[in-house]
Amino acid sequence: MAPQEQTKLTTYSDRIMSTLYSTKVTATGGRHGQIRSEDGLLDMKLALPRQLGGKGDATNPETLFAGGYAACFENALLHVSRDAGLRFADEDVEVVAEVGLSRNDSGGFVLSVALAITVAGVDQKRAEELVESADKICPYSNAIRGNVDVRITVSAR
Repeated sequence: MAPQEQTKLTTYSDRIMSTLYSTKVTATGGRHGQIRSEDGLLDMKLALPRQLGGKGDATNPETLFAGGYAACFENALLHVSRDAGLRFADEDVEVVAEVGLSRNDSGGFVLSVALAITVAGVDQKRAEELVESADKICPYSNAIRGNVDVRITVSAR
């Protein structure tokens, strides 16, 4: 990237928002390689899943995305719940994220996501309202909205 392009990008980013947190992860070797975060807390081997012809003996980008999205969405749900005066124990809220990898009509790859959310201690209508609010503030939801097919199911118990 030319220095001038980098300056334009940095200037644009600075105008949009002030970053609250930033992290850096380096990938080498693609889907058969490794990822390592700059702080060393994430350091793992990657492998192509068996379903795609690989050994499946290590994690893959879709699994990592599913874990990140589930954790982030659950935290957003807890945040909006606290703002609404509700306090949930850890076991009262569960978010399961299923990430699919498919081909689109032009032969490229696309992701899909199914979030299955269970909330205890509230009725179905209230659980749905909380999930809708969480979806509006979750950074993962905001990042992929309009670009990734996301299906959300909510269950109150």
